[in-house]
Amino acid sequence: MFNSLSDRLTATFKNLRGKGRLTEADIDGTAREIRRALLDADVAVPVVRAFVAQVKERALGLEVSESLNPGQQVVKIVNEELVGILGGETRRLNLAKNPPTVIMLAGLQGAGKTTLAGKLAKHLKAEGHTPLLVACDLQRPNAVKQLQINGERAGVPVYAPHPGVSSEFDTATGDPVSVARDGIAEAKAKLHDIVIVDTAGRLGVDTEMMNQAANIRAAINPDEVLFVIDAMIGQDAVNTALAFQEGVNFTGVVLSKLDGDARGGAALSVASITGKPVMFASTGENLDDFEIFHPDRMASRILDMGDVMTLIEQAEKNWDKGEAERMAKKFADQEDFTLDDFLAQMAQIKKMGSMKKLLGMMPGSQISRQQLEQFDERQIDRVEAIVRSMTQHERVAPKIINGSRRARIAKGSGVAVSEVNQMLERFTEAQKMMKKMAAGGGMPGMPGAGKGAARKAKAKGKGKKQQQKFGNPAKAAQAELEAKNKKTTAPAGAAFGQGAQEDFDPSSLNLPAGFEKYLGK
Repeated sequence: MFNSLSDRLTATFKNLRGKGRLTEADIDGTAREIRRALLDADVAVPVVRAFVAQVKERALGLEVSESLNPGQQVVKIVNEELVGILGGETRRLNLAKNPPTVIMLAGLQGAGKTTLAGKLAKHLKAEGHTPLLVACDLQRPNAVKQLQINGERAGVPVYAPHPGVSSEFDTATGDPVSVARDGIAEAKAKLHDIVIVDTAGRLGVDTEMMNQAANIRAAINPDEVLFVIDAMIGQDAVNTALAFQEGVNFTGVVLSKLDGDARGGAALSVASITGKPVMFASTGENLDDFEIFHPDRMASRILDMGDVMTLIEQAEKNWDKGEAERMAKKFADQEDFTLDDFLAQMAQIKKMGSMKKLLGMMPGSQISRQQLEQFDERQIDRVEAIVRSMTQHERVAPKIINGSRRARIAKGSGVAVSEVNQMLERFTEAQKMMKKMAAGGGMPGMPGAGKGAARKAKAKGKGKKQQQKFGNPAKAAQAELEAKNKKTTAPAGAAFGQGAQEDFDPSSLNLPAGFEKYLGK
């Protein structure tokens, strides 16, 4: 979503690197480029003006002029101001003291309210709540059916006493206000602690829709009113948000379709213009593509600083601890990394979601933006198919996979033999890397890699030298002299360590009869 803005801002800050002092011209040029980048990203003009003015004021002050690294200080200022216009701090749901907590969703038709209702319900269920979905959108064709399907996928019950309409030619019947009120009563009777009310929308802001939303709000008195807005809407986001703020007085914003390729100005405008925080973000089509909105993390993504915290949270949530412990033990025992392990690790990564999203959270991802965009998610499925087409013995001992076996594997997995060859080559490199890490050599190609064994040998040798220094110096000197004398009196090749002397008598050794011939006698 913010790729273009991120690239522009990153390119702008490159000009500030390495400068020991920033002139007023430098700051003016930087402010001008930031203004252009934000306007190109469809950020509302009033927001751009206020943002650039604040950045410029701080950049011209002592905060930058007295810093050791002015360029980094300007980036820090921009980051802090971005966090400010995105809402400042993470905002959580306000739960009612006496359940159920009532959450009302409002927004235009097509913004993604019904899908988001299922995502929010699944998210709250995972946190230990017992949500109930209430279908109050009785005007859009099959809206009730869609909510029921989403509820079923999320494992959350849906209260839908009225079927709604099935086509655009049907006349809308039923009272959404009564459905909402009855839904609250149903939640209390069934002991649900959260109620999510899905309301109707229109293609544009109109009086009828706003009156209906206001009547529902008055009837159920919700604890939270979430305004769902399409992040791809552009400049019109501000006008729509202001209309809904006046009509229903929403308490928080939810950004949907944040995974799109639009410029994303809506996300940077709505919170600043309305004064209401962005609370959640929808990042895909699946019910799991949903996350709490953290302004500081989003600002870091925009400035290409990555979002490592979200990456860690996703790993902790989806990673199988038992599998992680098994792999850790395997590393400790220095066992071979097999294709079965490779398959298990791929399955763990797939649980975390899209690889593009995961790689996009890494700091400096804009450096490889082109490669990231060209990455094919289906490649992981093809690799999995290749491994599953192998026999168990081939997975454990891939060295036995010859030409005929590769042809069979390629045919079984529906790929070309060249893809099988490439996969095996990549696995061999991964196996070498794992062996090196298990041996304490570090990551190949990284500073200090391969020095683990050298450090151990050095430490061992150091220990020996230190051991020689301890004890009585006189005894140590005497032992050294005796060793030297022994070396000179026992030349190489002497039998039994005895020097080859002329007066040596083999009979003194009490050897068996006839053994003298072996001594050259």
